Amino acid sequence: MYPSPSSVSVQSRPRQNRAGVAPPPAGPGRRSPDPGALQVEGVTGSRPAPGRPRPAPGTGSRIDLTGAHGVRLRAAIGSVQRISPGFVPTHLVRRNSHTVLLAGTVGRLPVVAKCLLDHSPAWTERFRREIVAYRGFVRHRPPARLPRLVAADPQSCALVLERVPGRPAAALRHPASPPPRADIRAAIGAFCRLNLWRPPTGVFDSPLDYVGEITRFHDLGLFTDRDVSDLKQLLRGLTHAPGQFCHGNASLSHVLLSPSGPTLLDWQRAGWYLPGYDLAVLWSVLGDEPLARRQLSQLAQSQGTTWRDAFLVNLMLVLTREIRTHETAVQRSAYGADCSPSTLAANEARRLVLRRLHDDCHVARRAVRAAVSTR
Repeated sequence: MYPSPSSVSVQSRPRQNRAGVAPPPAGPGRRSPDPGALQVEGVTGSRPAPGRPRPAPGTGSRIDLTGAHGVRLRAAIGSVQRISPGFVPTHLVRRNSHTVLLAGTVGRLPVVAKCLLDHSPAWTERFRREIVAYRGFVRHRPPARLPRLVAADPQSCALVLERVPGRPAAALRHPASPPPRADIRAAIGAFCRLNLWRPPTGVFDSPLDYVGEITRFHDLGLFTDRDVSDLKQLLRGLTHAPGQFCHGNASLSHVLLSPSGPTLLDWQRAGWYLPGYDLAVLWSVLGDEPLARRQLSQLAQSQGTTWRDAFLVNLMLVLTREIRTHETAVQRSAYGADCSPSTLAANEARRLVLRRLHDDCHVARRAVRAAVSTR
């Protein structure tokens, strides 16, 4: 038995705007900004305050450097400018509780700077792993398009990459509506080509401890005793299975599409896995795409029962991790004070995705038990 495409649909959620906010155009009664003046959210002046970066003339950038979050943002910009002195930020691309992404330039080169805000041990390790991956790609080029490394500092957790033109294959990790089939095919093809790559031994490690992850989920109450027994039995049969190089976070939101082809972003989890890990991640996020899920299942079975069992182990771990992430987000939102319509809609969207993930995990659990019974 094998995971069948889920019929659970996810209702539409509001799309997030990942681009920076452009300054208002000049019009009647409004003067055009001075090309040499600093345009900051809530602040305009002919000279930047101490510690604040000076944008390129005429960019009209709007970066909010006020309040407590502005202090952290200025610190992030400063860490980028220490490793790349010519960096000039132009706008904020994305900011969350863990990282900030800034678009800017280094000389004439468009770049994106990624900085860590959450310096906890777990996130520091993930960020440094991404730096190691990009440095490894300089010496050993994978069969996938990716941004070129400009500068990196594992101590301050700052990373500067070439800015690649394109649009994301999906705005959200779990798309509210199915992306175009052509975009899905392009993304799957890019990850499959990457999975065929065999970099030299020792360049990349194995980010996932399978037995440790199973034990952790069991301690959290997400795996039953039978789940642990079944998964460990499948793992025993995969002792001699060949490792596969995987992106590790194969979401469509980490794929930029352009006429020159797809570009893969966010390599924090890149490394060696059991075969089919990227396919399992794609299967978990394409809940409203039964045709894509069927294709992923067929690819996972194409190499025989060993690859099928590896895919099932990966799928159980991926789905459970997604459930854990969404449950934590829902619990935090329940105690939040923000009751705006957009926040309520986002919380409802999380609950719908969480319900679908539980249904998918039930399907995967039955497939694992069926695979164990055929051994």
